[in-house]
Amino acid sequence: MKTDLPKPSPEAAEHSRQLSLLLKHNISTSKEGYLAFDHFMDMALYEPGFGYYSTGNIKFGEAGDFITAPGLSPLFSRYIAHQLIAVLSSVERPRILEFGAGTGCMAVNILTELQQCGILPERYLILELSSELKARQKALINEKIPDMASLVQWVSGVPPKFQGAIVANEVLDAMPVSRFRITEDGIQEQVVKLTDDAQFRTDFVPASANLKNSVEALSLQMGGHVFAPGYQSEINPRLPGWMHLVSRGLEKGLVLLVDYGYSAKEYYLAQRNKGTLMCHYRHRAHNDFFWYPGLQDITAHVDFSAVAEAASSNGLQVLGYTPQAFFLFGNGLQEMLEALDPDDVQNFLKVSEQVKTLTLPGDMGERFKVMALGRDVDMPLSGFEMRDFRDRL
Repeated sequence: MKTDLPKPSPEAAEHSRQLSLLLKHNISTSKEGYLAFDHFMDMALYEPGFGYYSTGNIKFGEAGDFITAPGLSPLFSRYIAHQLIAVLSSVERPRILEFGAGTGCMAVNILTELQQCGILPERYLILELSSELKARQKALINEKIPDMASLVQWVSGVPPKFQGAIVANEVLDAMPVSRFRITEDGIQEQVVKLTDDAQFRTDFVPASANLKNSVEALSLQMGGHVFAPGYQSEINPRLPGWMHLVSRGLEKGLVLLVDYGYSAKEYYLAQRNKGTLMCHYRHRAHNDFFWYPGLQDITAHVDFSAVAEAASSNGLQVLGYTPQAFFLFGNGLQEMLEALDPDDVQNFLKVSEQVKTLTLPGDMGERFKVMALGRDVDMPLSGFEMRDFRDRL
C-alpha cells in the first residue's frame, strides 16, 4: 500500500474497507476465481453506496483529487457555449444535455453565457449517476442562477428525438477499461485475484473472445501493426454501447466530447507499452489502483480513433477533432484576451493565468482534445476552423 500519499480519515478508510470486502467476496465467489479488470474498475468507481463516484467525498477542486477545466475557469464553459449557439438556433425545440456535470459549474456558466447571448435552450438536461453530485449540482444552480433553475432537469438517459447539443467533459476517461498484454502465446487479459492472505493482486489469463477480437481489430485498423511481446495497454469495451445510446436518442444536433487522449496511432505507440491507466488522489497521480478502493479516481486516456469509429458505426458524422487550445481560440478566446484592459492588473493577470492553463501545450491545451459528432448538422463549427486533425484519426 502506498505510503507517500495523504492518509485518509478513519471514516474514509472504513468506507474503503467495506468496498474491499465486497470486492473480495465477489472474487472469492466467482466461478473463475477472479474479476476481469474492467469489472473491478467499475465497482471501484460506481458501486452504489461505495464506489468513488457514488459517495460524498469531495472530488473536484483544491479540496478534492483533481481540477477540471470548468472548475478552473468559467472561460472554458463560456467558449463551449459559443460553439453551441449556431446548433441551438437551428432546431425547433433546442435542448442541451450534459453528461456527468461534476459540481454543476459548467451548467451554470453555459446557461449564463447563453442568456447574455440571447439564446437559452428550452431545457438544460443533466445525466448524473451520482446522487451526491446531483445534490451539489442542484444547490449550486439554485444559488448561482435561481432565475434559470427551472430550465434544469435531471434525466436517466438520452431522451428520444433529442434536438440540440450533448456535452461530455471528462466522461469517457472514467469508463471502465479492459487491460491486455501480448505474449508469445497470444493475447492475455488482466484480472484481479486474491493472495493467500486475501489481498488484491493482478494476474493475466487468456483474453476473452471479445477482448481478443478487439485487440486484433485494433491491429488491423493500424495497418497490421504488430504489438511486441510484453506490450500492455487497455481498450474501452463500453464505448460502443455508450455511443449507441447517444446516437439512438439524437435526432438532430451536436455531440461535443472533451477529454485527454490520442488518436489510435499515438495511443498505441511501441514506447507507450504500459498503457495509460492512472489513479488520482488529493492532486497526486500514481498507478496503484488497489490503494484504498473507492477513495481515488481511476482513469485511462481516450482513444479518439475508437470514438470516431463507434460514432460512424452508429450513424453519426465526425465533424471535427482538435486540441483544446485551438478549439477555444476558434470560438473567440483570443479576441477576449486581446480586449482585456492591462491597466486592470489584478484581473489581467488572473485571466491570463487561466488562459495559459487552458491553452498551453504543457497544461491542458494539447493534452485535451475536443471532438464534435453530429447528425443533420450542416453549419461550420468555429472551434475547428483554426485546426482540424480528423485526418490523423
